[in-house]
Formats: sequence, C-alpha cells, structure tokens
Amino acid sequence: MNPIPVLSASEAAAWDGAARTQYRVPSRVLMETAGRAIAQVLVAELPDATTGGVLVAAGAGNNGGDGWVIARALHAAGIPVWVAAVDPKTDDAIDNRALARVDGVRELGRAEAWPQAAVAVDALLGTGAAGPAKGDVLALAERLAAYGAPILAVDGPTGLDLTSGEAHGPVHARITVTFGGPRRGHLLAREWCGKIVVVDIGFPPADTAWPLLVTDRWAAERLPRLAPQMHKGDRGRVTVVGGANGMTGAALHAARGALAAGAGLVKLVAAKQTIEAARASLPDVLTVESALGPELEPEAAEALEWADALVVGPGLGREPPRAQFLQAVLARRPIPTVLDADALILFGGTAERPVVLTPHLGEFRAQFGDELADAAANDRWAAAAKAAQKVKGTVLLKGVPTVIADLRGPIHVVASGNPGLATGGSGDLLAGFIGAFLARGSAGPEAAALGAHALGRAAEHGARQWTARSLRPADVLAALPEIWRAWTSTQPVGPPVLTVLEPPETA
Repeated sequence: MNPIPVLSASEAAAWDGAARTQYRVPSRVLMETAGRAIAQVLVAELPDATTGGVLVAAGAGNNGGDGWVIARALHAAGIPVWVAAVDPKTDDAIDNRALARVDGVRELGRAEAWPQAAVAVDALLGTGAAGPAKGDVLALAERLAAYGAPILAVDGPTGLDLTSGEAHGPVHARITVTFGGPRRGHLLAREWCGKIVVVDIGFPPADTAWPLLVTDRWAAERLPRLAPQMHKGDRGRVTVVGGANGMTGAALHAARGALAAGAGLVKLVAAKQTIEAARASLPDVLTVESALGPELEPEAAEALEWADALVVGPGLGREPPRAQFLQAVLARRPIPTVLDADALILFGGTAERPVVLTPHLGEFRAQFGDELADAAANDRWAAAAKAAQKVKGTVLLKGVPTVIADLRGPIHVVASGNPGLATGGSGDLLAGFIGAFLARGSAGPEAAALGAHALGRAAEHGARQWTARSLRPADVLAALPEIWRAWTSTQPVGPPVLTVLEPPETA
C-alpha cells in the first residue's frame, strides 16, 4: 500500500500537475474518475439518495466540474438529481456541463425553487480556495447551508481553507470526500468536515518528502511482533523516572502504559509515596525508591543501565534539584529516551542519545520559545520540523492533529483520537506506549507515531462505550487490547476508498 500524504493546497496542486504533465494523465480523466468515485461513496454512505434524490451545487472551477460528473453518474443510474450552478470557467467544467446537459441532467435556474432532495452536494470551491466565499458562490453556499439536507462536500466544505484550517463558513459537511490524501485543513477543522473519505483517482505515487497519514494499516505493518519463543527480556525493558511525592499518578500511568503496549519488564524510579502506591496497586512493576535529586543514587543508576529505553518526566516535578537529577540521568548510557511533562521544561536542549520529546503547545513554548510556538499556531508541521532539528531528535507535537517530526524522513501525522483524551493522564499513557516501542527497537518517529495512533484509536473505541465526556485513562487502557487485535487483521477498505476518518466523538 502506498503512503497516504497529508497535503497543503500547493502540494495538492503540484501532485495534480505532476499527474497531468509528467505522467500524462489527462485532466478530464482525473475529473471523471473523481466524480464517479464520489457518486459511489455518496450512495454507499447516504443510501436515502437513491430514492430521495440529490441536489448538486456546482461552482465555476474544476470542483464544479466534479459536481457535473457526479450529477451525470447519478442520473445514469436512475437517481433523481438536480444541479444549481454558476457558469463554469474552466475547459473541463464547461465540457462536463455540456455532457451532463446532453445526458438530460436537470439544471435549476438561479431564481428557481429547489426541490427537497435527500442529499446535497457542495461542489462549489476546491482545495486552492482561500478566504471567505464571495458573490454568487457565497449566495449558493448560504442557500445550501440552509437547505436542511445532509451535505457531502467535494474536497472540502465551502469556506474552509484547506491549508490553514481557517473556517469562514457557511457550510458544515456530513461527509467530505477528497482525493489521494487528506488536506491539512481537514485535520485542523474536523468539526466542519464530518466523516472524511479519501479516494483514489489515479494520481502517481506521492512525493516521499510530504507528511504521511498514520493509518491502521501503516501501524499494523510496524507494530513489533511477538514470537512464541520470547521471554520477558526479549519484549523490552523500560525504566520510568518520575513520580515525585504528590504526583504519584503520572508515573503510574506511564508504567501501566508501557506494560499495556507490550514491554516485558518495567521498572519505576520514583519518590517514596509513589513507590508505596506502585507496590500496592502495580505488582507487575519493579521499583526503586529515589529522592529524585540532586544526586543519582546507585540503585537508580543501576535501573537506568538495566533498561532498553527510558521514560523520564511524568510527575518528576520542577524543583531545583530535579534539573541536576535530569542531567545526571541523561549522562548515563545513551539509550532511547522519552522526555515528557516536567522533563520537557527542565531539558537543556540537546542530548547525546536518541530522544523523543512529547510536548503539548504550552510545553513546546517553554522548550522552543515564543517565536516557534507562535509559528506552530499557523503551521504545526513546519514548527515541529524546526524543533526536531533544534534538539537533533524526534518531536511529537500533541494536538489536532498530532504531528511527529524527526531529523530525517517524512513528518508523521496522527488524526485519531477525540476530546476524551483532554484529561490528566493521557499524555503519561502515551509516554509509556512510546517507551515500550523504543525498547523493542522501533525508531523514534515510528515509536512515537505508533504510540499516538494507538492512544487515539483506543480513545475512539472507549468513547463508543463510555462517551468522550466520561473517558478516563483507565478506560483507554481497557480498550487497548481491541486495538492490538484489530491491527492483526487490518484489511483495505476497498476501491476507490483509500481510508476513512470518522468524525471524533464529542458526546
């Protein structure tokens, strides 16, 4: 399976241009394939359309041309369809309107009343549109938004900037169908797009430098395998360092996360209260009591040497002794290390070891400064990439979507999850997941992407049972076995669909 890219408007245009010029795929073929793929998705996802009919709002550009192809394909299948359109301006759109008219597709006049169809299609503006809709397109979009039928958007709902995610309205889509890969704006403004369906229309392979979407199939191919002859040492040793007095839960969540993600052995280096809690509630975890600074005790040093990967920071605290303690930890054997939570605030900037940093935007600001954090608000992809260069490691910038950048290779984008993860403990689980994958030998970017996608998918599964509002870290862990099981038998969706992103649970 080819990687699925996450595209800006300029990258989408470059891909379309390469298909037409370098690979000589005619633009009319791309448009025909796109329109027919959308018609297929529309009937499958919104079956009431087959009897209740479809209203297509078509713009002047190639997005409108797609709309005319959709209308013609539905009409040919005997599905009632009407088109409300502005005059087309591109050659392909003009030709497809003419073909639809010859075929008998019904076109509505501008002042004509719209019949009540079961489904509406927004084919007014495409990926390259920026800023609010204007003029006749805005008038059609407002009429469409007030129409009352569920809306399927072609490429994106009118008024949504598909690079920046800035939403001007007025269209909210029930389903958005896009081509080759999701646009950045889809992932930044999920509430405007509904279910996102990515279809194949015959583009050549994507540029390997473009960000790639982490899917279940991608994750299943990279999940460390278990073998019948394994023993606990083969499954990786993870040492979690944190859990100062009064911050017990964070370190325990990280330890639980490492175990749930498959680590064979987990050792916890923490303050007395946390160790007592771990001994009472987590008998699976080995424990080492530590003052967490300023000096590194011999037993704590031994726990660091024992590990295949470290998770440092959950509940560590930020008191002055902690900074010296973190320096001592990072001066030991250079094994892969997750730096999370308080360790991100204390971290000096570079480490002579493979590191995965897992900041949310506030921690990103503390670590990388206001300028880069402000840039992340406009382009989290570029900001994460610059941060990775700065620390010479992997940076996982949490958010919607989560973006993972490294010194080499493409940016990984994780779009799974829901607001149920916006609660204390979720990030600690993530750190534990990543630590477990690092301990099995996964590279930093892959370990981070696997961990983030597993967390997101488990949250989606958990929210279906408990709702996003009630979701807690324990619920995410309880759902995790279903994710591992599902990944062992992941199947393609089937042509023309490449992947589907369900709308996040918000109940």
